[in-house]
Amino acid sequence: MTSRFDCQDETDRAAGLDAAREAIASKQCVVLPTDTVYGIAADAFSPQAVATLLAAKGRGRSMPPPVLIPRLATLDGLATGISAEARLLANEFWPGPLTLILRAQPSLTWDLGETRGTVALRIPDDALAREILDATGPLAVSSANRSGRPAATTAADAEEQLGESVAVYLEDGRRPHEGEPVPSTIVDCTGDAPRVVRLGALGVEELRRLVPNLLEPGEELEEETARRP
Repeated sequence: MTSRFDCQDETDRAAGLDAAREAIASKQCVVLPTDTVYGIAADAFSPQAVATLLAAKGRGRSMPPPVLIPRLATLDGLATGISAEARLLANEFWPGPLTLILRAQPSLTWDLGETRGTVALRIPDDALAREILDATGPLAVSSANRSGRPAATTAADAEEQLGESVAVYLEDGRRPHEGEPVPSTIVDCTGDAPRVVRLGALGVEELRRLVPNLLEPGEELEEETARRP
């Protein structure tokens, strides 16, 4: 049975948070706001829950969802071999629209799909999303839409596409608050130099203020740099 809550109302917000925690604990999916668009969320450590999320979107294991975390301290528990550049980017742009691809901690028992030993992490700049993450721990979260269709900017938009495959819908007004939806920028930090693999809310020049060796999509390391140990 699907439940809907208007989190712009204080009483409904409290009830919605409780319902979301219960749904996540029961391996079900929840739709929640983020700072970019609305997302469909599931327990990152439950293969059953992640499979339900992917099925709801009509997406296969070849497109694993990123993981949202509540705070920077969670980073080292989920990723290993974190470069200095990755830490600089996380410290500067989290919470915010930056997703970092990192090497996953090998001891973690999760199955997000065909990740090749990596995990994509982000802290959303959204109070409601982080409140839920504080209560549930890391969540696998993907945009709340059927694969190939426009991202949802309200919970009602998400419900039109996802229907009863989601247990709880949390409405908190339009996301983003202003302008058109723009996804997070994704940076792969698992190679010799950080590489942008998807341009989004943060531009290359803004990121290069901190990390001058950042590569654009398709750009190669200079030969001299590539030979460095």
